Amino acid sequence: MSKPFFRLLTELSSRKWVSQLTGAFARSKLSRYFIPRFAQTYGIRVEDAEKAIKEYKSLNDFFTRRLKPGLRPIHEDVSRVVSPVDAMITGIGDIKDGTILNVKGQDYTIDELLNRSPRTVNYKNGFYFVLYLSPTDYHRIHAPVSGDILEKEHVLGKVYPVNDFGLRYMKRVLSRNERLITFIQHETGEVAVVKVGALNVSSIQYVTPLPKTLERGQELAYFEFGSTVVLLFEDGMFEPRPDLMLGSKVKMGEDLGRFLDT
Repeated sequence: MSKPFFRLLTELSSRKWVSQLTGAFARSKLSRYFIPRFAQTYGIRVEDAEKAIKEYKSLNDFFTRRLKPGLRPIHEDVSRVVSPVDAMITGIGDIKDGTILNVKGQDYTIDELLNRSPRTVNYKNGFYFVLYLSPTDYHRIHAPVSGDILEKEHVLGKVYPVNDFGLRYMKRVLSRNERLITFIQHETGEVAVVKVGALNVSSIQYVTPLPKTLERGQELAYFEFGSTVVLLFEDGMFEPRPDLMLGSKVKMGEDLGRFLDT
C-alpha cells in the first residue's frame, strides 16, 4: 500500500472521538482481562510495576502504573538536567532562530509548538529534545529540573501518531496534536515541557494536587498511552551530554546534560 493511502487512514482515525472511545474502553473494568496479553505483546516488565498485575483495575490503570521504588534513581549531581521520561530520542539539537530543524525531515517553529505564547522569545536560540515514548515504556512524566511552575496551557488539537511514520509523513504533528505545556523557572533559566498527545491517547493528565514548586524528578503528569515529550531550554542555559544522539534511549532520572553556569 502507498504512503498516501496510509496517510488517509491516519487522517480518518485521528479524530478525537476515536481516541475517546479507545480511552473509554481502556478505563473500563472489562479491559483488565487484556492486561496480560498487552504486557506480553509489548514486552513490558511486569515485575517492575508497583503492584501485582492482577491488582490493576483496567488497562489504563496498568498503563499509567508507577514503578517499584528505586528503579528510576535521580542523578545525584544537581548541576545536571534529568530525563523526564523513559524514551527514545527522536530529535536533539540547537534551536536556530526560533526553529527546530529536521525532526524526521520536518522543521518546527517554537511559535507553533508553544501555541504562540509570549514566552516563545526565551527559546529562540536554545536547545531541544524530542523524546518518544513507545507503548512499552513507563508513562509517567517527571520534572527535568527543580523550579517554580510559571504557567501551564492545554492546547486542543488532533491525535495523529507520533511514531516514526507520523513524524515523517504527517504534516508537523508535534505542533498540530493536542498538547499540555508546562513552563518551569529554574534558577539558571526557563524550561518548557511540552507533552504531546497521540493516536489512541485519550488524555494527558497532570498529577493531583499539582504543586507550584517542583523538585527534580518529582511527578508532573502522565500519558494514557504512548506519546512524546518535547523539552525546550532557554537560550544559553544548557549543554547536552556529548554521547546522546538520535536513537539513544534514556530512562527517567538519567543525566541529559548540564546547566551552563555551573
